[in-house]
Amino acid sequence: MRIAIAGISHETNTYCQGQTGGGAFYTYRGDGMFATRGQESDLGGAMDACADLGVTAVPLLFAGAQPSGTIERDTYEAFKAEILERLAAAGDVDGCVLLLHGAGVVDGIADLEGDLAAAVRRQLGDLPLAASFDLHANLTQNMADQLNAIFVCRQYPHIDLHERAAEAVQAVVEMAAEGRRGVCRVWPLPLLLPTTTTFEGIGKDVLQQLLAAQEQAGCINVSWCHGFPYTDVPHVGACVAASFYADGEASAAAAAEAFAQTLWSAREAFRPVSLDGAQAVQAALDVPAAALDKGPVVIHETSDNCGGGAPGDGTHLLRAMLDAQLGSSACFAFLVDAETAAQAHAAGVGATIDIALGGKTDNLHGATLQTRAYVKALHDGRLIMQHMFKGAPLNIGLTARLVIDEMDVVVASRRNQTFDREPFLAVGIDVMKYRYVALKSSNHFRAGFQHLAGAIVTADTPGLNTHRLEVFPRQTTSRRLWPLDHSATYP
Repeated sequence: MRIAIAGISHETNTYCQGQTGGGAFYTYRGDGMFATRGQESDLGGAMDACADLGVTAVPLLFAGAQPSGTIERDTYEAFKAEILERLAAAGDVDGCVLLLHGAGVVDGIADLEGDLAAAVRRQLGDLPLAASFDLHANLTQNMADQLNAIFVCRQYPHIDLHERAAEAVQAVVEMAAEGRRGVCRVWPLPLLLPTTTTFEGIGKDVLQQLLAAQEQAGCINVSWCHGFPYTDVPHVGACVAASFYADGEASAAAAAEAFAQTLWSAREAFRPVSLDGAQAVQAALDVPAAALDKGPVVIHETSDNCGGGAPGDGTHLLRAMLDAQLGSSACFAFLVDAETAAQAHAAGVGATIDIALGGKTDNLHGATLQTRAYVKALHDGRLIMQHMFKGAPLNIGLTARLVIDEMDVVVASRRNQTFDREPFLAVGIDVMKYRYVALKSSNHFRAGFQHLAGAIVTADTPGLNTHRLEVFPRQTTSRRLWPLDHSATYP
């Protein structure tokens, strides 16, 4: 049995400046996709599943990029055309798995995944076609109509993307062997959820109810998409998706509808508390000493998260920490500033330099910090991820450990969020020796830090990923959406 594997994965923040071109994407082509085996990513999970099931993977193309602005039309069309060309050249296949995000937006195409899936479906005919999605997908029925099974990542941090991709492969193999075809249906809710972890609190509670709904349904899959609220498209918002065979439609629909109502009824519990930089630092200072015995206070700046399209060079939280004179009790990794990192590398370890740090992308994320810094350590920024996407390479570019007012501040050159301790360790920082550890991430950091932290404090400074969803104009949807409009109703 031969199963084609392909994907385009991009979380599009339409509020970002500029468009995303081909140079922003990393690609795996053909047999190069086999290099991801053993990695806990969606592509690695799909490739491993083919090997485990004894079927032949037919690798086409996988293209992914850091979350950023709307994708250039020519870039997307080129990737789509290459996938179709490679699929045609592959000869006979028994099915196909697409590895998607679900919040992709192209210039002139609001639903990237629906467009791509429709193109693949036209070429594939009636062969089984399944897809895995990111938890922050804005799913549409148009996407679902092209697919025989949908598998949405369940955890945030996304520690299970590889598992969902493996399930998609297994579903295609089973459908091909049995001659059956699944059907997919989406239940959209008028609900914009802030970035909410499933490791604790309401996210964890509702996930447990989803798993119960899945068991009750007895169908192929029931999934919950949190949605990606930083995208201005008509279909933005949370949803529930179910995949089922015709004889299981009634039970699948009943389970999905009941879970959708549960999610809607719990909406107030998702409302976040937003702390600015100074308030977040004060909350960290107020953490009881007993909690500090377990580990440091982790302050995460959710609003300047590169993993949601933000630049990562914001200075709001760093300035608040310096104003509070946390000094050697605190460390921060990392700010994205290629100019400052290059300056530190040119000066060398042991140098003291005058820097203009951060605040170089826009006026939203804070003003540039004019200060003096001591160059403590340098690194090339090539890391291996240890928790989320375990085993996958990560390159944050030239990296420098600077000491500013006795505080350790790591500066990197390439946009990314802090997933785990590797950016700290690369420049000699052991986070367990600090009282306060700051980083930029919404929730993916939890995979590498939650078990280490004595407490976690969320800083919601001005930024492209702020929990204050009301600041983002909505021009393409006529739906009333909670929490922007409290008159929104469901169903």
